Amino acid sequence: MSDRNALFARRQRRTRYALRQAAGGRPRLSVFRSGKHIYAQVIDDRKGVTLAAASSLDKDVRGSLKTGADKGAAAEVGKLIAARAVAAGVKEVIFDRGGYTYHGRVAALANAAREGGLSF
Repeated sequence: MSDRNALFARRQRRTRYALRQAAGGRPRLSVFRSGKHIYAQVIDDRKGVTLAAASSLDKDVRGSLKTGADKGAAAEVGKLIAARAVAAGVKEVIFDRGGYTYHGRVAALANAAREGGLSF
């Protein structure tokens, strides 16, 4: 179990289990962080559909960024996902950080999403 990917998957399962217990029917704001970009989705787990999505690859964001792998890019994606979620009628979500620590790019995305109108 010392494999890095296996440990990450274990943290991810543990986080998602806790989210399911606390969600109360709210959609999930899921974050995926790669080496070059950051992605976010608002997912309704009951229906199994994605309500809104944004990433540092979107044309709205890509032109204004130097790279998709810094806190500035994460903040832009957070603002964009919040705007798209509010447009889809979602105000309250539960934040799914996956297996990542709440620090750096993940925290920047979360704070920008809060400023954009999402509450979690």
